Amino acid sequence: MSPQGTREEAGRTIRRMTDTLIHRGPDDGGVWEDTRSGVALGNRRLAIVDLSPEGHQPMHSASGRYVLAFNGEIYNFWALREELEGLGYPFRGHSDTEVMLAAFTEWEFEGALERFNGMFAFALWDREERSLYLARDRLGEKPLYYGWMGETFLFSSELKALRVHPTFRGEISRNALALYLRYQYIPATYTIYEGISKLSPGTRLTIDEAGNVSGPVPYWSAKEAAERGVTNPFGGSDTEAVDELDDLLRDSVRMRMVADVPLGAFLSGGIDSSAVVAAMQYQSDRPVRTFSIGFYEEEYSEAEHAKAVARHLGTEHTELYVTPEEAMSVIPKLPTLYDEPFSDPSQIPTYLVSQLARRDVTVSLSGDGGDELFAGYNRYFWVESIWGKVGWMPPALRGALAEALTAVSPQGWDRAFKELGPVLPTKARQRIPGDKLHKLAEVLTVKNPEAMYLNLVSLWKRPDSVVIGGTEPLVTLTDPGRWADLPDLTQRMMYLDTVTYLPDDILVKVDRASMGVSLEGRMPFLDHRLVEFAWRVPLGMKIKDGKSKWLLRQVLNQYVPKELIERPKMGFGVPIDAWLRKPLRGWAEALLDEWRLQREGFFDPRPIREKWAEHLCGKRNWQYPLWDVLMFQAWLEENKS
Repeated sequence: MSPQGTREEAGRTIRRMTDTLIHRGPDDGGVWEDTRSGVALGNRRLAIVDLSPEGHQPMHSASGRYVLAFNGEIYNFWALREELEGLGYPFRGHSDTEVMLAAFTEWEFEGALERFNGMFAFALWDREERSLYLARDRLGEKPLYYGWMGETFLFSSELKALRVHPTFRGEISRNALALYLRYQYIPATYTIYEGISKLSPGTRLTIDEAGNVSGPVPYWSAKEAAERGVTNPFGGSDTEAVDELDDLLRDSVRMRMVADVPLGAFLSGGIDSSAVVAAMQYQSDRPVRTFSIGFYEEEYSEAEHAKAVARHLGTEHTELYVTPEEAMSVIPKLPTLYDEPFSDPSQIPTYLVSQLARRDVTVSLSGDGGDELFAGYNRYFWVESIWGKVGWMPPALRGALAEALTAVSPQGWDRAFKELGPVLPTKARQRIPGDKLHKLAEVLTVKNPEAMYLNLVSLWKRPDSVVIGGTEPLVTLTDPGRWADLPDLTQRMMYLDTVTYLPDDILVKVDRASMGVSLEGRMPFLDHRLVEFAWRVPLGMKIKDGKSKWLLRQVLNQYVPKELIERPKMGFGVPIDAWLRKPLRGWAEALLDEWRLQREGFFDPRPIREKWAEHLCGKRNWQYPLWDVLMFQAWLEENKS
């Protein structure tokens, strides 16, 4: 929305903006303007359902009242369509966009929004009320950026579209940069730019013709879902819980298999992706297409496990083993692909597997969300275990223990563990014990288990001492007032991951990587019905006999022999630590040059250079804090104004 201008000016501007998003929608593009109100909507379309011109956007409602630009999918659109047809609504095509417009006409904005089961970010212009509505899906699968630039209100799926608008000012937020150094992503509602925000998951925003903004306000709350679920737990037996989860997962998968284009799934061979693929194959009359990436470094590769699961389920499996050179060739693409600083190293294999899948399919399902819902992360066990062992100690004693651990260098601990290897129990044989013991020392001095959790998810522990002029604002992880009222520490960590790490890291990673190659990713675990049920499942059904995801494992065991699944959890990673010491050393050295850092003026070079020196000589493994800085530096170089 902006002051009135000529139709030609608005059209040219909106087309320049949508042109930056062709990767998100290579099949079609459209623009609609209302110069009297100063409103212009643009869309790029990746055609998935109804490939005909009847799916063109921006789309008008049959009544002429609404105009919609929509990114995503409404999975229950056929059920909604049948209901609306019963109320007398005719349909000219079979797209979910047309169903959405009829739903707004029948149930108004709020009523329709609550009925949608899907992933979406959309802008709806109400020509009668002369108001613009923005909304984002419940868990945050699809992105939506917005903000005022002067007298112009801008919004888009990616920041690159906003940057080409003539009113855009790209002033970097140093406070957001401090947050980024801690978390490896920028938490909502912040972005790297001053004046631009992310719309939080499960919220909506309204802007009237005069420019008055109402919201964001929630239409669905993960906090309420968690609290309500724990207060009203599932009361059935283990068998009944397995059956309920199996039914919900199959239905969620079934809805996400609706497409007029080829469809497949990412398969790592882990519990979550295997459960999704099993549910797909159970409901398919032909072999499901599955895709996995392998690495020649065994400690980073799950390809053999994925192949075994695929063979058992009878899928049509495609795997690609990637050399270090092929993986590193992705790095120059990352600043443009992710659009603002983002440093989760699994961004590299996620892009590679998306690229692989796009050769054969246009839609790919994934198992994202299973860890947050069913207690899959190792840190849940780690925090509970460590705090249970040391939490009773007086702070002074824990401090003395931390000093003792750090009195020996990481290399010294590594040598000691190597010498004692033959007599150590299996659990004590760690790949880099010295580094892990020094990390343990860091968390021993925290005052409570929540602070230990924050320490574990933090890359730089004091980022405001690294970012010049930056101060960390309160975010969900650091503001107890935003936490869910849950009785168990593990439940509290699961909730915090669901509303922070999941939407701002995992879903950003998957959306940008997949849409960067014009592939739509769909996540059955994030169906809000399944999320709400998962919170009703007692923690004792999620963690049992020392194993995570107990309930989900029982569902999967009905489809896949457990010996194909039962193994230690692996991350979807790459050997950044070794790359920085050898093949990427020159690239990294140029970006971390002391004089360059001083000249750019964002970072104090001293702590960065100290970590770089320690990493190069093998004293410590600082791969993640260094990758954090390197991804900002690469982004800055790509986006200098």
